[in-house]
Amino acid sequence: MPQHKSCKKRLLQAEKANAMNRSTRSAIRTALKAVRSATSKEEALKAMPALFSMLDKAAAKGRAGFCANRVANYKAKAAKVINGLA
Repeated sequence: MPQHKSCKKRLLQAEKANAMNRSTRSAIRTALKAVRSATSKEEALKAMPALFSMLDKAAAKGRAGFCANRVANYKAKAAKVINGLA
């Protein structure tokens, strides 16, 4: 356990950030699975805006290690999956 006041605060902030990052990462994975498991292009297109929105918000807030380049890669892969559906 931290003894200094600033270390205690830092521990609390880290725990809060870890919880938010875990939640964000989980939500993005769930949305990505919805896009990947879609059987038709229409289903995938319905799930796509939610995924893209989550990715953009994560990048804007710097959550869960999502930077602009990583988000671009995720979006490109999702678009590739959607375009592959008939």
